[in-house]
Amino acid sequence: MGILSEKFPVCDTDQESRRDAEMTELLTATQMRAVEQAAIDYGEVTGLELMECAGRGVVEAILEWRPELVTAPHRAVVLCGPGNNGGDGFVVARLLKQRGWEVEVFLYGDEDKLPPDAAENARRWRELGAIHSLATRQDRVEADHLSDASRVLLIDALFGIGLTRPLPLCVIGFAEFSERWQYDQNMLGSVSIDVPSGLCADSGKRLDSAFVASLTVTFHSEKTGHHLSNAFEYCGDLTCVDIGISEHINVDGAKIVKMTGTPLNALRKTRLGSHKYSHGHAFVLSGSQGKGGAGRLAARGALRIGAGLVTVGCPDDAVIENAARLDAVMLSPIKDVDGLQTELRARKVTAVCIGPGFGLGARLRESLQTILKDGRGAHPTRHGASLCVVLDADALTEYRDDPEMLFAMLYEGCVMTPHEGEFGRLFPDILAKLKDPAIRGPAFSKVDATREAAKRAGCVVLFKGADTVIAHPDGRCSINSAHYQRSAPWLATAGSGDVLAGFITGLLARGFDPMSAAQTAAWLHVECALKFGPGLIAEDIPEQLPAVFRDLGV
Repeated sequence: MGILSEKFPVCDTDQESRRDAEMTELLTATQMRAVEQAAIDYGEVTGLELMECAGRGVVEAILEWRPELVTAPHRAVVLCGPGNNGGDGFVVARLLKQRGWEVEVFLYGDEDKLPPDAAENARRWRELGAIHSLATRQDRVEADHLSDASRVLLIDALFGIGLTRPLPLCVIGFAEFSERWQYDQNMLGSVSIDVPSGLCADSGKRLDSAFVASLTVTFHSEKTGHHLSNAFEYCGDLTCVDIGISEHINVDGAKIVKMTGTPLNALRKTRLGSHKYSHGHAFVLSGSQGKGGAGRLAARGALRIGAGLVTVGCPDDAVIENAARLDAVMLSPIKDVDGLQTELRARKVTAVCIGPGFGLGARLRESLQTILKDGRGAHPTRHGASLCVVLDADALTEYRDDPEMLFAMLYEGCVMTPHEGEFGRLFPDILAKLKDPAIRGPAFSKVDATREAAKRAGCVVLFKGADTVIAHPDGRCSINSAHYQRSAPWLATAGSGDVLAGFITGLLARGFDPMSAAQTAAWLHVECALKFGPGLIAEDIPEQLPAVFRDLGV
């Protein structure tokens, strides 16, 4: 897909990760419209054929989702909008009618002003049934009467990816009715075409009211908004169907990807000529006595993910405590910044993690300044690249009063891993834009926020959450979505972020470039949680990696 560009080559391992990492491209609403238009312009397909394929795909997805609907006709209410999403709805209505369903169609908009392809499908539907117009309604239309009928399937084909403003008043009653599938036995469900009407297709934010689908059927590619914010609460089950557009059609604009697999070749350790020094040395700076738990979690994560050696650097008073809890992980007493610099060089460290449980204050600032100054090139790694540094937790909070001072020290070998609170301390203006209520679309998204942050900081930023977004200063971006089939709410536990920081550090130590390390670590982090299941605590996460690797064939 070209999303992993050659702008930041670090080592041969990175080249391998580019070859076999599994990613799918996500599209914004503008990009999706451009893809459709390009397919039409290239003569691959006509607009009418696209609409027919979309409608047929929706019906097939519904019947696959609810197989019991295949054997007997049921009742459907189809809400069509004024654009091509409404045209898809007319196709769905016609195909269900042909299967013997009782179908009722409502149109929001003027039928005489429908786009040509949608108008043709409206005409075809009229040969089978009526269209109830909502065009002249300025008031709220209640949908309560639908629940008095036989079991009904509500089809939302109102706006899809095209909505840029709140829902009109006359359809809000239908939006509220769409929620009833969760408890009303008279509803078979609510199906939204492309995106539940009322959601911004780019940001996943709700523009005031929105439909609540039990199934969302999208086309060609999932949209960014499906995986951001709390869109999953409105989309229900998400499925993407092919509508006949070739994969080779590209669009302008920075691409956004969703990682669906991990770079297997890069994760494998070769059998011949391989030893611990071949896989890098990760160094985790830890807190003082009684505060070393977070650092130990990060160190365990770095070791499990394959770093050849891992050392925890800590104050003298914490050595005994850490020694009692660590075996394969080495220990290094750090008295001052001179000792830190000596250790990093003597141990040929390739990646450092600083922040988890470290503690705020002068010691943190001096340590971070030493590492970043050394890492800019004075201390090259075995690959000739700058020392890679992961900044997490306290390392992000320490500069909350002067983030620009931190940004001035950072470089492309760094990875920042803020959760929302830490992000807001470093980028308060960006977070304020992200938190603004969405009034019009496309709304400012977490992708926009993370890209801005990465550009400002000059390094990779991993903005944590169930909708983790990872961005590079050059605009590359990916979403690691823990929603739908990959929902892993058990990751909301103390210390899970420390393990993630350790995963990234371990991969950096092995030679992954910062973007690939962050993407791979985030994906494996969720896989470990899915492997363990409910009851997960942070200590369990690294211990799932062997089973995850076996499943992957690493």
